[in-house]
Amino acid sequence: MAGLCFARGAFTGLAVKAGKHKGLSAALLLRVAAPAKILVKRYSQDSGNNGRGQFFCYHLPHRTLLKLQGPDTSPFLQGIITNDVKLLEEPGCAAMYSHMLNVQGRTLYDILLYSLKEAEGGHGVFLECDSAVENSILKHLKVYKIRRKVTISPCPELSVWAVLSQQSRPDQEASKPELSAPEKALVWEADPRTVQMGWRLVLESQVDPLEIIPSCQKGDTEDYHRHRYSIGLPEGVNDLPPGVALPLESNLVYMQGISFSKGCYIGQELTARTHHTGVIRKRLMPVRFSSPVQQLGDGAVLQTQSGKPAGKHRWGVGELGLGLIRTAHAKEVLTMKSSDAATVTLEASVPDWWPKDVKMN
Repeated sequence: MAGLCFARGAFTGLAVKAGKHKGLSAALLLRVAAPAKILVKRYSQDSGNNGRGQFFCYHLPHRTLLKLQGPDTSPFLQGIITNDVKLLEEPGCAAMYSHMLNVQGRTLYDILLYSLKEAEGGHGVFLECDSAVENSILKHLKVYKIRRKVTISPCPELSVWAVLSQQSRPDQEASKPELSAPEKALVWEADPRTVQMGWRLVLESQVDPLEIIPSCQKGDTEDYHRHRYSIGLPEGVNDLPPGVALPLESNLVYMQGISFSKGCYIGQELTARTHHTGVIRKRLMPVRFSSPVQQLGDGAVLQTQSGKPAGKHRWGVGELGLGLIRTAHAKEVLTMKSSDAATVTLEASVPDWWPKDVKMN
């Protein structure tokens, strides 16, 4: 698939098989069995025609873009992100996922990089990030820019969209939608994290995606988040709190977001050491509550039914969410107290886009 790239060395000894696209709609909920007999909701809709409605376009106002341009763009980014930015210079690779870490090796920001179609001297990228930390990222970049020949500018005139297929059959992989006016798409690439996240589209804010994707209809942004949580994919500061989240516990390897052969970058030492020991006792996993939870804060403690610590809740929507789960308790029914002191139960599941040999004990 064009635009999907993998970091060199990230999957040594790891057989990764990407999952299939899962379609979405709030109209129909299809329950699919997950490992360890745990059921997870899928949001899908039968698509019996090839007309409008075969795909959903989701506006992502919580995501924003920065433009980095100049002859030093690649070496500048190479020293501050986890992935190998040089891969974007290779044919067929135009999108990349990565994290920026602090010196202690904890995640500061999760980002997506897209090659600029027309960049000065061929050097330039769009950087997609959580809009809540746009100013923080700008400051972070300028601290390390020093005298490098790179210009960094916000792009408030652009909008980010996610395009997801409605196909619900697990044995089908959706084809990339055709654009009726491809020149209007500044970015039109497969999401590099997993095929279940479809495609990323960047447009001028005044352009309606339905004008250039004839087979598409607009969806609610909350359904986009429900899809993410149902498959266990973190995005933004709520799921990956800056200075708290660890990249390998956050499944950065599974999302093609790190290279273990690129050389030094900020936060590399702890990350590389953890990878080579092969010991990761906690992982960010999709969880499903026994009932929708309204009053729930970040970091609520999860316990086994016998009272043992089992992890912490991160974020979610309704009955779906993400939890940092101790793998030794990942197959157990867990409990948690909401902010109104009510006890709720929840179950974690292993996403089908993870490698098949992941151990949960």
